Amino acid sequence: MTDAQRPRTLVATDRIAKYFPVRAGWFARSKRFVRAVDEVSIRVRHGETLGLVGESGCGKTTLGRLVLRLVEPTFGRVLFDGHEITQLSQHRLRPLRRRMQVIFQDPYSSLNPRMTVREIVGEALRIHHLAKTRADEEARIAHLLERVGLRADSMDRYPHEFSGGQRQRIGIARALAVQPEFIVCDEPVSALDVSIQAQIINLLSGLQETMGLAYLFISHDLRVVQHVSHQVAVMYLGKIVEQASAESLYAQPRHPYTHALLAAVPQLDPERRRTRLVLAGDVPSPIDPPGGCAFHPRCPRAVKGTCDHMAPALDEIATGSGHKVACWNPHPA
Repeated sequence: MTDAQRPRTLVATDRIAKYFPVRAGWFARSKRFVRAVDEVSIRVRHGETLGLVGESGCGKTTLGRLVLRLVEPTFGRVLFDGHEITQLSQHRLRPLRRRMQVIFQDPYSSLNPRMTVREIVGEALRIHHLAKTRADEEARIAHLLERVGLRADSMDRYPHEFSGGQRQRIGIARALAVQPEFIVCDEPVSALDVSIQAQIINLLSGLQETMGLAYLFISHDLRVVQHVSHQVAVMYLGKIVEQASAESLYAQPRHPYTHALLAAVPQLDPERRRTRLVLAGDVPSPIDPPGGCAFHPRCPRAVKGTCDHMAPALDEIATGSGHKVACWNPHPA
């Protein structure tokens, strides 16, 4: 499918950035900044999933919160359905809240333990006045619970009475209550057992197919991302270093960091094993990132005088390929 044939863009960021100030001490005048997200541009199309992968602390969750305006950007733009939302007041943003939702990582802390399932799922219905009567509200809650694989008669129970997988289903039902078009899935299965992960992934895929949902799927698990994503973006130290269709990226990664991540994924088929690429050192501090390419201190392909002096742009490896990489030496794995 060519780029022109794919669905139109629903959510996009344009050089979005978030720098968190850090003071060196109580009496320090100057500030330093954690560059959590550093000039990132992504787009998510109607009915498709963009998988966002990277190590812990690379800025994935912050980017997801920026897209939802749960965190205000330092600079840059967020566009939803072609309209910029970064400058909207909370009052003008409120109608858009119905169209974009979030599923959180931890199904234990993301649900209020003092509220019943009826109250948790029904809260959004009441806030946005989506149910005309109490009977209509109850019918909607029952339908949502059944849609995510829970019994309708469980709506008067509390979160502690459910397993982790069931709690995540409640979180999904809560997100679906306002009939959104776009959902940020922030590590939605990382806290669950492997067998339950597959059930939740299949549920999300089925909901996408029937409801036409678009997902920004954040994860550090490349196997999960491969299964659910149409496009994949790899993030390192606040920047996107590679972006492509899932098929292209997994078949032929071009950035050495992507290569290293994929090589670390266990393979059951010995004939498909990748050459192991061991990275040197640790992830640099986002407060004081290295000059040039941020990955160069750990990169086995780094060229002295180039990689340590100039930061590469995220460009297509071939015109029209849609496969973008930020690397001075983008060889296939």
